[in-house]
Amino acid sequence: MKWLVLIALVGLSECFFKVPLEKGKSVRDILQEKGLLEDFLKRNHYNPYSKYQDFAQTANEPMVNYMDMSYFGVISIGTPPQSFKVIFDTGSSNLWVPSVYCNSYACTNHKKYNPSASSTYHATSQYISIQYGTGSMTGFLAYDTVNVAGISDPNQIFALSTTEPGSFLYYVQFDGILGLAFPSMASGKATPVFDNMMNQGLLSQDLFSFYLSPNSQSGSVVTFGGIDESYFTGNINWVPLTSETYWQIKVDYIQVNGQTVACAQSCQAIVDTGTSLIAGPSGSIATIQSAVGASTGISCQNVPSMPDVIIGINGVQYTLPPSAYILESYGGQQCSSGFQAMNIPTNAGDLWILGDVFIRQYYSIFDRTNNMVGLAKSI
Repeated sequence: MKWLVLIALVGLSECFFKVPLEKGKSVRDILQEKGLLEDFLKRNHYNPYSKYQDFAQTANEPMVNYMDMSYFGVISIGTPPQSFKVIFDTGSSNLWVPSVYCNSYACTNHKKYNPSASSTYHATSQYISIQYGTGSMTGFLAYDTVNVAGISDPNQIFALSTTEPGSFLYYVQFDGILGLAFPSMASGKATPVFDNMMNQGLLSQDLFSFYLSPNSQSGSVVTFGGIDESYFTGNINWVPLTSETYWQIKVDYIQVNGQTVACAQSCQAIVDTGTSLIAGPSGSIATIQSAVGASTGISCQNVPSMPDVIIGINGVQYTLPPSAYILESYGGQQCSSGFQAMNIPTNAGDLWILGDVFIRQYYSIFDRTNNMVGLAKSI
C-alpha cells in the first residue's frame, strides 16, 4: 500500500501540460524597423488604462494594445484542429481568434478560424465587441473544442472576429488572445478556458504557472495543472489576492537605494502576463526613473552601475537588477526603461501592473483553488 501511494503521488506530480512560448518581435520593434513607429503613434492614441476599466456590466472587454507584447504559444480549435498563435493573458478573460468572415486589413496575414471545417462547431447569435488602445475587434461567440498543451477542452465558448479596424493587429505576430483572468472579467459572460478546464476536472491542480526566459533566450513556457520546480530556486512565497477579477495583490513598497520611492502606504498591483512593462502612476514612475538615473535617457554603458529596484510584497523583497528593468534593443546599442506611466485610479487608490519585466525574474504561479499568486526566483 505504501508503494502504491508513492507511485500515485509521483504520477500526479508529473501531470503537467506545457505550452512552449515563443518570444517574437514586439509591434514596437517591427514598426521601428520599418520606420513607421513615429507616424503610427501620432495617428493612434495609446490608452493602456482602458484595459483595466470596470466593464463587468457591459458587453465590452477593454484590452491593452500589446505594443510591447511578444510572448505567444500555439493552441488549436475545432475538429480537425486549426492552429493559432495566442497571447496567454492573465489580464483578460476571453479567448478570441480571427475568422474567415473577417476581411479587415489586420486579418489578411493571420490564421483564420473556419467554422465550416470543424465538425464540433456550434454557433450562437451573441455578438461581442473588444476595445483596446489602438482599435477594436468585433465578432460573435461560438462553441468548439479547444486544445491547449494536449488538454482537450470540449464545448469551449470563444469569440470569432469579423472586423479588426485599424492597422495595429496587422503587425502583431500572434493571431488572438487567450485570457486567464477571472470569469467576472469576461465579455458576454463567456466561461474562460481555464474555468472550463476546472469545471470538467481536466487538471490535477487548478493552477497554472509561467516561466519567462531572460532576454531573447528560448525556453519560456506556461504550465497548466502543476508547478515545475526545475524553473525556480528557493521557496515559493504565496500572496493572497485582494480582488478575484484580475490577479490583483497588495504591494507594500517600492525602494531604490534603501529609500521608498513609491507605494509608501502600500498599493494594489496586477500580475499581468499580457503587459510587457511595469506600469504605475505617472508621478511615482517619474520618481523611480529619477532614482535609477533614467529620467533623461539611458546609455547602455551605464546599465551595470545602475541601482536595484526592490518591490516589497507580503513581507518579502523582490529585487529587480538593472539588467531586468532596462530593455536592450539593436544588439545592446539602444536601451530604454521597463517602467511606464499609466494612471489607473480605483476605489483602493492607484493601480500598478507587474508585467513581463517582473515575471521574467520571478516564476509566477496562479492558484485558483486558494486564490493566491505564488512567486519564486526564476533560474
